[in-house]
Amino acid sequence: MKKNNVPMRRCVGCMESKPKNELIRVAFYEGKISLDETGRAKGRGAYLCRNPECFDRAEKRKAFNRAFRANIDRKDVEALMTEIRNEQE
Repeated sequence: MKKNNVPMRRCVGCMESKPKNELIRVAFYEGKISLDETGRAKGRGAYLCRNPECFDRAEKRKAFNRAFRANIDRKDVEALMTEIRNEQE
């Protein structure tokens, strides 16, 4: 029998590898950062746990700048944080 491989991704906040379906994908395309609900948006992607502490840790460590290889405006990151928290409610 063939085994199904579960794709693993690493959270940029806590740096733990988890199954892809347990994480949130954040996409960066043409200078804009956005939440990727489908997992198929264009651009570079970074993954986060659904835990708000991971998001705070990623923001504090400037993990988005590193993952996207660009300088991300703090206002854009805060808007993304608000969008993620609204989605979880």
